[in-house]
Amino acid sequence: MSEHTTAITDAGFAQDVREASRTQPVLVDFWADWCGPCHSMAPILEQLAADNAGRVKVVKLDVDANPQTPAALGIRSIPTLMLFRDGELAATHVGNAPKAMLSAFLDAKLAA
Repeated sequence: MSEHTTAITDAGFAQDVREASRTQPVLVDFWADWCGPCHSMAPILEQLAADNAGRVKVVKLDVDANPQTPAALGIRSIPTLMLFRDGELAATHVGNAPKAMLSAFLDAKLAA
């Protein structure tokens, strides 16, 4: 992780995402160490987190180490990004994507 993204766990999901998203939207990156597309998207997410600091909080949840939350949310494929606002799921993006596409996704969902 970096200064702009933090790792979260199943145990902290409610507080780190659902509660935190009541004051600022939270983008959750569901990933795994063995996932090549997850690794290729990681630097893009770091850039988006830096570019949107103060506008959205970006966190990462390792699905292998934390299987309860992905199962509860019905995640079947990674990488999956989920944006939470006011404690609720507001948007989902599944799969690898270039920075321009992810930036447009984030801008559109944050403006809504």
